[in-house]
Amino acid sequence: MTHSYRYTLGSRTFGFRDLAELMAKATPQRSGDRLAGVIALSAEERAVAQMALAEVPLKTFLNEALVPYEADEITRLIIDEHDPAAFAPISHLTVGDFRNWLLSDHATPEVLQSIRAGVTPEMAAAVSKIMRNQDLILVAKKCHVTTAFRNTIGLPGRLSTRLQPNHPTDDVNGIAASILDGLLYGNGDAVIGINPATDNVAQAIKLMKLMGEVIEKYEIPTQSCVLTHVTNTIECIEAGAPVDLVFQSIGGTEATNSSFGFNLATLAEAQQAALSLQRGTVGNNVMYFETGQGSALSANAHHGLDQQTCEARAYAVARKFQPLLVNTVVGFIGPEYLFDGKEIIRAGLEDHFCAKLLGVPMGCDVCYTNHAEADQNDMDNLLTLLGVAGCSFVMGIPGSDDIMLNYQTTSFHDALYARRALGLKSSPEFEQWLTRMQIMRDADRHILHDALPEPFARSLKALPGGRA
Repeated sequence: MTHSYRYTLGSRTFGFRDLAELMAKATPQRSGDRLAGVIALSAEERAVAQMALAEVPLKTFLNEALVPYEADEITRLIIDEHDPAAFAPISHLTVGDFRNWLLSDHATPEVLQSIRAGVTPEMAAAVSKIMRNQDLILVAKKCHVTTAFRNTIGLPGRLSTRLQPNHPTDDVNGIAASILDGLLYGNGDAVIGINPATDNVAQAIKLMKLMGEVIEKYEIPTQSCVLTHVTNTIECIEAGAPVDLVFQSIGGTEATNSSFGFNLATLAEAQQAALSLQRGTVGNNVMYFETGQGSALSANAHHGLDQQTCEARAYAVARKFQPLLVNTVVGFIGPEYLFDGKEIIRAGLEDHFCAKLLGVPMGCDVCYTNHAEADQNDMDNLLTLLGVAGCSFVMGIPGSDDIMLNYQTTSFHDALYARRALGLKSSPEFEQWLTRMQIMRDADRHILHDALPEPFARSLKALPGGRA
């Protein structure tokens, strides 16, 4: 059941035909919503929509589906798995009241954890639309989400990194060199994850074996992942490949995920296959998901919703499968969806807040494409803000330039900066390894050793013409 929404400001009355339009017009300005034709027509209309949205009871989101229940398995997942007992403490609140409550001292980390299963993605998206950036940061910092496989990700005061050694031809030596470079800067505790240039099962197995050998040889407390399609990973497991994590890009509607070539049943099959391998040592979170505002619109699968609400719905998919890692590739889709640095920064903070509120272990690929109105200073700002907000992990890429995917992100040095500037550490198991390997001379202050660690030096000497 849907109904229209009205708000009177002075002598003028503004009308919104349904909750979807109200949500879209309350969203801070971004190019993707303009492209979709759902954006507020003026700053005044946006402000009025935000005021009207603040008066909407949270219970409304349980009765007014933004995407029809009968037509979308993500809507069915959200409604069917909603926990009324967890929702009870906040069930009397409006969206505006919810914002005030989240910012209050009553909303402690323990209390926020207890209500997670009662918060729907639409509730999270709605409250984010009436929050300032500092609100998103403050509340997200209180939302602790911890996961584990071979190390522990997401503990307070920790910032992990995905070591991303992509290569335009999947050259083994080039990938190995990038892995070594990243490890020497203390990167890689979230995952060593490769986007394959050639995406097929045989190539995925080759890269999995390479990373598996490196992790085993140097006894690195981390996990590997080849970011290939979920069905390819299932085939890799069936072929006996050393699969640690199963990857898939996910969206917030069934149609989006269908365009990606999977559904919830596919993810369930992959999760069970990975769990059967029992490769984790300190935990069994085996899934890795990536998201990004604009993916539903780019697939023409957004059902008329704004892109941030679609993005939040993707977190229901992630939450269902208890992933080790999720990250929003925030500026990767391009300026058609997030035009400039300001829009990218806002979207990154929204995504991180909504995911953490829902109990999703969110990281962020702090990034932009070369045709966006953004630069590395914008990324420095977002990286710093996310570090303050308690972001689970960021990317680590040689020189911040991904030469295979052709976009700009965060470098090995950037992660070292964030840890030093904000007093953050890597995962506890990885931190101990960095000290034991003599990569870090002072782990508390993130001071690197000057000399190449002996185990790495021996390996380099063993290469033809090798000199350490």
